[in-house]
Amino acid sequence: MNDSNNSGDKTLTVPPTKTLSLKRPVEQGVVRQSFSHGRTKAVVVEKVKRRAHEAPKAPVAPAASAPKPAAAAPTPPAAPIQQGAPAQARPPVKPIPPRPQTGVVLRTLTDDERDARARALNDSRVREEEDRKRQEAEARARSERENRERAEREAAESRKKEEETRLQRDLEAKRRAEDEARRRLTPGAAPAAPASTEGDHGLSLTPSGNSRRPQQIVFSAPRPAAPAPSATPTPAAAEGRTTPASTAPGGAAPLGLRRTPIQPKLAVPAVKPARGAEAKSRGRLTVTTALASDGEERTRSVAAFRRRTQRLKGVVEQKERLSREVVLPETITIQELANRMSERGVDVIKLLMRQGQMHKITDVIDADTAELIASELGHTVKRVAESDVEEGLFDTPDAEENLVSRPPVVTIMGHVDHGKTSLLDAIRQANVVSGEAGGITQHIGAYQVQSPLGGKITFIDTPGHAAFTAMRARGAKVTDIVVLVVAADDGVMPQTIEAISHAKAAGVPLIVAINKIDKPDAKPERVRAELLQYEVQVESLGGDTLEVEVSAKQKTNLDKLLEAISLQAEVLNLMADPDRPAEGTVIEARLDRGRGPVATVLVQRGTLAVGNIVVAGSQWGRVRALIDDKGVNCVHAGPSFPTEILGFSGAPEAGDRVAVVESEARAREITEYRERQKRDQAAARGGSARSSLADMMSQLKTAGRKEFPLVIKGDVQGSVEAICAALEKLGTDEVAARVVHAGVGGITESDIALGEASKAAVIGFNVRAHKEAREASEKLGIEIRYYNIIYNLVDDVKAAMSGLLAPTLRETMLGNAEIREVFTITKVGKVAGCLVTDGVVERGQHVRLIRDNVVVHEGKLSTLKRFKDEVKEVASGQECGMAFENYQDMRQGDVIECYRVEEIKRSL
Repeated sequence: MNDSNNSGDKTLTVPPTKTLSLKRPVEQGVVRQSFSHGRTKAVVVEKVKRRAHEAPKAPVAPAASAPKPAAAAPTPPAAPIQQGAPAQARPPVKPIPPRPQTGVVLRTLTDDERDARARALNDSRVREEEDRKRQEAEARARSERENRERAEREAAESRKKEEETRLQRDLEAKRRAEDEARRRLTPGAAPAAPASTEGDHGLSLTPSGNSRRPQQIVFSAPRPAAPAPSATPTPAAAEGRTTPASTAPGGAAPLGLRRTPIQPKLAVPAVKPARGAEAKSRGRLTVTTALASDGEERTRSVAAFRRRTQRLKGVVEQKERLSREVVLPETITIQELANRMSERGVDVIKLLMRQGQMHKITDVIDADTAELIASELGHTVKRVAESDVEEGLFDTPDAEENLVSRPPVVTIMGHVDHGKTSLLDAIRQANVVSGEAGGITQHIGAYQVQSPLGGKITFIDTPGHAAFTAMRARGAKVTDIVVLVVAADDGVMPQTIEAISHAKAAGVPLIVAINKIDKPDAKPERVRAELLQYEVQVESLGGDTLEVEVSAKQKTNLDKLLEAISLQAEVLNLMADPDRPAEGTVIEARLDRGRGPVATVLVQRGTLAVGNIVVAGSQWGRVRALIDDKGVNCVHAGPSFPTEILGFSGAPEAGDRVAVVESEARAREITEYRERQKRDQAAARGGSARSSLADMMSQLKTAGRKEFPLVIKGDVQGSVEAICAALEKLGTDEVAARVVHAGVGGITESDIALGEASKAAVIGFNVRAHKEAREASEKLGIEIRYYNIIYNLVDDVKAAMSGLLAPTLRETMLGNAEIREVFTITKVGKVAGCLVTDGVVERGQHVRLIRDNVVVHEGKLSTLKRFKDEVKEVASGQECGMAFENYQDMRQGDVIECYRVEEIKRSL
């Protein structure tokens, strides 16, 4: 079996004495590892012993006679063949017969494995092909880049050589000019020899003119002049140095020249081209260009060398400071001050440290300190106040030549339910009253109508409720004429008197409209007589105040009222300039969910157009749309024109003045200043300290006051303002309403969260809660109360606040009893045997124990017995037994007073 010569058998065999293994021999060693802070650690590592590569050995033919055993000893290697021996001298090499092999037959590859191997080979070929192509592309790009860089270097070297040649020519021309000047100044001097390129010396000449610094002129190739025939060489010449030919025989330099020692000329440095040219020629600096620069040296600039020399010499070049005009507000940060002075912030901080003040660059300093710093650094200062940003915003005079007539602004004022809105509806032929909740006006409105005499009249309708005092004041503030509406059947009422006060405070003329003359109980004479008490004298009584008897329901004498208004406007001669930036006043403001912040503005001067940038209080915006009182979009709004403005960043406050500015930057500056003012005022109100004794007593009195927190959201700014004012008047020393938040718009989820955090009630006036807010209120258990009439809102809040008031305790006397004997009963205590002298004694009521006309105890009656039975009450003249709660000190002769305590609820 061992001699079988099966050459086609490729079976893998394993010797029986050895195990098939692919592992290399492994040795172990110990390595000490070092860590930070001097720590070490011994680690056991494995060493892999690599297999030594031996020279190939010549095969040896086995003996033909004897078969070779499987485990035969290794054959010694044959002698090496000499290199010089001929090929035919070598012994023939016989093929080695295959060794018989035994072992396990490996399985053949399946079709899937063969396909997978073929796919792997194909993928490797594709990857190799892609790598080869990529390497070829990179090689081509690299060669192109190297060629381009080589061309750029050659061009730079050529330009460098040209520059050196030009400089050489310039130096040669300067040398010839100097030699010619020296020859002319020195009599008998020999002409200068032509310059050589190597071994020349430098010559330094100093002109004797008015120049303060010596000017050194270096020649590239100065050659010493030929000496006279009779001259002997000087020691300087013997040492290899030359003396200028212009030196006088006596050693003195000629007039205008100074002799200087001549130093050997150094090699002319390479002239660095201009920055733009160098950057253009050098191209992008990469590793390839830096390593393959072909001798091109990157040297420091002349300016860097000069700065280094100055540092070594200790000379600091002082820069010339520029004096600037620095604008300083009331407060400024150090960084901003340094920027305005064009100085470093570090220098400003150093200056402050010298003065003993330690600051950071973000700290805020006052204007006085900033002025000292700016003056110290040589700058001029211009002090301004923060309020200067509003200069020129309002009240600029109109040009006389541009003034034209404008419509009058008429405000209708009076008591509630006296027919103000009905009268305006009759004039406008509208029906605003039908849309008002409760039949009362709760918003301020602005309208424009056509007068029967020609021209237009702008009307402002104000609410008559007592809470809308601020609205009426706003209406009188922006008006030209006030129409006081008084009901003929009701007479002068409190809000009528308040409207008269507002009109007098604004200094505007008054027209009295006596309304409801169609009623049977109307008495216009009574109204005229009552107005005399408040210094309002109508024309029928010899005064100067116009009066008109009207009926809004029957539309009686409406034309006479409009005629009176027109006549009064002609007397006032109202003029305005339409060709200037607009100014006006916010009549009302609200937050519309679909359109955003909407402000009703009365334009007083100028013309407002779509696209203008407007500022109102702490809000600004660009006018996106203008809508008149009829809901029609318009492009312009002239003087005395009421319009709704869309485009504000937020809802402005009612009563804010509106102005057109030239840029958004100015608008932001003004609004940021006003926002800071509001924050400062709020902080001052919140943290103000009590200064007087009366204030301290008031604070102590209100320290234990209960508060009723509220979150109020309304439809317009004026309504919210009126609600807050009305609720503030409800407060007393014991309880008060505290408005946590008041705003315009629907009730949002943040309002519910605020109410939950502050334990406040949420109130919506003519608004509704959003869906998310409703879900949050249901989840947190917070009730949202909706109102559309201010009467109901104030009444409900008043009732809720009344519930916080402590009830009043009232005593009702029931009767008296006299103690005749005191008994001590086991496990019970002392019991008083009493005789009811008057009234009735009831069990469980309050009692007082009086001894010698002094009250010694107050408590409750715990036991009341008649003989052995517990009774509810004992009438006068009967005897009974009494025991007190938690009290045993009863004596004979004491008087027991029985009374009932009743709690009476209080209300505001």
